[in-house]
Amino acid sequence: MDLAKLRNIGISAHIDSGKTTLSERILFYAGRIHRINEVKGGGDGATMDYMDLERERGITITSAATSVEWKGHPINLIDTPGHVDFTVEVERSLRVLDGAILVLCGVGGVQSQSLTVDRQMKRYHVPRLAFINKMDRIGANADKVVAQVREKMGADAVLMQLAIGKEDNFKGMVDLITMKANYFDGTNGETVREEEIPAELKEAAVAGRQAMLESLSMYSDELMERMLSEEPISEELIHTVVRDAVQEQDLTPVFMGTAYRNKGVQLLLDAIIRYLPSPLNAPVKAKQHADPTQDMPLEPDPKKPFVAMAFKLVEDPFGQLTFMRIYQGTVNKGEMHYNQRTGQKQRFSRLLKMHADKREEIDSASAGDIVAVMGIDCASGETFASEPKFCVLESMFIAEPVIKMAINPVSREGSDKMSKALQRFRREDPTFRVSTDEETSETVIAGMGELHLDIYVERIKREYGVEVEVGAPKVSYREAPTKAADYDYKHKKQTGGSGQYAHIKGSLEPLPEDAEENFIFEEKVVQGRIPKEYIPSVEKGFRDSLHKGPVAEFPIVGIKAILTDGSYHEVDSSDMAFQTCARGCFRETFLKTKPVLLEPIMKVVIEVPTQFQGTVAGELNSRRGLIVQTEMNGGLALIEAEVPLAETFGYSTDLRSMTQGQGTFSMEFAKYRRVPGNIQEEIVAEKKKAQLVGAK
Repeated sequence: MDLAKLRNIGISAHIDSGKTTLSERILFYAGRIHRINEVKGGGDGATMDYMDLERERGITITSAATSVEWKGHPINLIDTPGHVDFTVEVERSLRVLDGAILVLCGVGGVQSQSLTVDRQMKRYHVPRLAFINKMDRIGANADKVVAQVREKMGADAVLMQLAIGKEDNFKGMVDLITMKANYFDGTNGETVREEEIPAELKEAAVAGRQAMLESLSMYSDELMERMLSEEPISEELIHTVVRDAVQEQDLTPVFMGTAYRNKGVQLLLDAIIRYLPSPLNAPVKAKQHADPTQDMPLEPDPKKPFVAMAFKLVEDPFGQLTFMRIYQGTVNKGEMHYNQRTGQKQRFSRLLKMHADKREEIDSASAGDIVAVMGIDCASGETFASEPKFCVLESMFIAEPVIKMAINPVSREGSDKMSKALQRFRREDPTFRVSTDEETSETVIAGMGELHLDIYVERIKREYGVEVEVGAPKVSYREAPTKAADYDYKHKKQTGGSGQYAHIKGSLEPLPEDAEENFIFEEKVVQGRIPKEYIPSVEKGFRDSLHKGPVAEFPIVGIKAILTDGSYHEVDSSDMAFQTCARGCFRETFLKTKPVLLEPIMKVVIEVPTQFQGTVAGELNSRRGLIVQTEMNGGLALIEAEVPLAETFGYSTDLRSMTQGQGTFSMEFAKYRRVPGNIQEEIVAEKKKAQLVGAK
């Protein structure tokens, strides 16, 4: 395989921007499938949405991988979900890809989830192209979308095409590099026809090309000189400038089309192989196992030691499938390799190339490839290498869950199956957590939103045949201090034999709201008043106290512990004594900081026809919502609000009934904010009541 030709790309976007429809067209034009299936409207459902639940709901739940070939270039393609509840799927896909396509709706433009995806692409330094889809819809406007990308994402977005016709009359596009008009003929738009630019668009095309070249000249002195001296500019030079600027993540070239009406997809495929990097142009650094502060550059060389990352696990009737991106070296079927975290040697019994849920056995795979492996046992994000203690690849960012609910099997017989299902889902999805409530002994599941947990409950019923009951969703509150408090605490225990002695002085202070960490420990002890070896014990004691606060037993956040002084005893002081002392001190002092409850606040973006705007806004106020901004877009109102998570349960049903089924919304975690006093009292009373019931 010629690595320079390989592309590993993902498709990401806001809900309902047409990602899966676009990937279906890519599969069709690349000859991978011979019949187009639609996401909605009967039929078998899209190829990449292969789960029954995905086909019924018309949404993507898990990212699906496939490989196609376009003009002699192999492309590994991953289609990712748009719902923020399944954000880990986007996160882990972008972690292992070399390039991405950001799909934007021609009408909606940059929406809330587009911004989340944009942040994820920047986090993993993934170069991207933008594709404005749905150009045939009423109100579609490419210029407006490009302006939004520049303003909201801070990206240098440059239009590479000009639309021919608009809305229902959208016929094709003018390529501003070749200055030719492109039309799509045939029943499925499979024939691309190149013509001269229509006379009425000549002027607009010249202006569009000029604007494009001016933007590109910022990235190339040669191009700027040619423009200033009015020399002709070759297509080759433009392609080179665009490719280099994209791979440096400076430029976002924007293409357009309508995947549903089969227009513009082939030109996007051309751009993918022309501008997005191959594994050779996407350098990857690992950390040395012996010294994690030192980088170890990896090269996509099949002859070097094998290094790969397991980025996704899927349970399968035949065992666990582990999706891997190979960064260096070659792997053969049946070989043994080392898990870098556990040091275990594991056999890669079978290697598979995946196409959605279909698979094809292969004997070996090398650097740059994405494959599925059978026969190994590991967790998401782990590194494998041919040598033990070789290197570790940077893991993925995992968001903290914000919603919990209790889950119980209806019958006793189902409990084994249910725990089997929960263990499987927990391994597959790092944002899905399972725990046991100490007071009620109930099993509690936690996730990113109502839809996230709904889907898992539904999967337990279908895939494991277990009927389960779920409790009302619970909110993960936090406790935080509001003022500083000093402490001077002594721990003394004298019984027969050696005693315990520890003494610490200092203060607990609230951290600023925008602090990145939840707890900071600072020591300012001078002249060895507390020996150096006991300082970490004090920190450990404080950290151990953060799990349960005194207000209503929620985790404690936003606190800084400063240790300034203390004393010790030559014989009776120990590591344990200082830990116990810190725990007792924290319990006593934290109450003096006047702690309050914080609740998760969700950023909610609602899209409703303008006639329902007043009703929806009024109802948001009754949910303690704060409207941040309202925007008009044609006949639609876009309302952005901050609403406490506790007030959002069941919102989708209420919104539908308020807007005659025409309103849509998306929601993601924004921040924690203080709970109003009267509501805090209710939460504390509720918690005490639950404890009494549990005690009985």
